[in-house]
Amino acid sequence: MSTTKVAVTIDTELLEQLDQLVASHIFANRSKAIQVALRDKLAQLRRNRLALECAKLNPRAEQAMAEEGFELEMAQWPEY
Repeated sequence: MSTTKVAVTIDTELLEQLDQLVASHIFANRSKAIQVALRDKLAQLRRNRLALECAKLNPRAEQAMAEEGFELEMAQWPEY
């Protein structure tokens, strides 16, 4: 996979925490740590997309659509 160099501005405290992770050998270097964090965040956003879209729906309107025509069908069902 090819890589591209970018410049990023990071809060000083956040950078210190990042450097601690590198010093602890949790990540090989700053670049790897940022790549992992960004990859994880993008994956999380993809997983949450459905939940975010569902939150925009109107529950009453969705229920009405789900039940649309249901009374007619029920009238045709035999009694048990």
